Amino acid sequence: MSETLETTDVVTSDADLLDRTATAVRAAGAALRERFGDVVRYETREELMQALAVNDSTALDILRPRLTSLRPEASWVEDELDGGALPPGEWWVVDPAEGNVNHLHALPEWAVTATLVRENQPVLTVVHLPLTGETYTALTGAGAHLDGRPLHVSGTEDLGLSIVATSQARPDEDEKVVRRVGSSITAMLFDALVVRTAVPATLHLTNVAAGRMDAFWQFAGARADLLPGALLVTEAGGRISDAEGRPWTPQSDSFLAAAPGVHAAAVATLSR
Repeated sequence: MSETLETTDVVTSDADLLDRTATAVRAAGAALRERFGDVVRYETREELMQALAVNDSTALDILRPRLTSLRPEASWVEDELDGGALPPGEWWVVDPAEGNVNHLHALPEWAVTATLVRENQPVLTVVHLPLTGETYTALTGAGAHLDGRPLHVSGTEDLGLSIVATSQARPDEDEKVVRRVGSSITAMLFDALVVRTAVPATLHLTNVAAGRMDAFWQFAGARADLLPGALLVTEAGGRISDAEGRPWTPQSDSFLAAAPGVHAAAVATLSR
């Protein structure tokens, strides 16, 4: 089957749609991989934003027509930094270069993601890591997978033996959020075995889904950096909530994904 899709190539099965979405995401990742290597220098915020936009456009020029051909009636979230609930219907929530700033700095932690949201619930997601070739997928009710192999969260039941992580949602948070992040890291340094802090959020969440790490939390955040991992972790048997243990939605001001055995302890630590 050719990877080039015609505008009439509408897919109705969610399982088939997941496969075709993965093909599109891999193609976008290949284009970004060709641009990866040297550190991109910038002297001003404007130059930084321009460099980020070039990477975004490189991937979107591939993703947008292909995903639109698969689901012509689905709307498209224009800004990957947006949060909150979506209007009714189907929406593509895409991060064309998740961890874009890492790509510019020749760091390997970046990915391409695409998630289909239906009536404000993620239905399927694809997270592709072009440098390793790994593709994480999840379909509601059908589990989470890495290159076709089932994923399962860890069986850890002791937060004191756990590797946990957090991420910076955006560079310009207000002082209240920044202080909340700092205090949460301090609390976890006392209670967990190891605390990792890095961007992007999605890659931490793939590690939680794969059982390599035991919990991830973040304050604030956008749909595009939390929805893919939320579906992966849920389908891998993990628990999703806000930092105080309440049900998480894209309107929540915090996010926690954890193995079931340490979820309650992580909530207790983050709620101090």
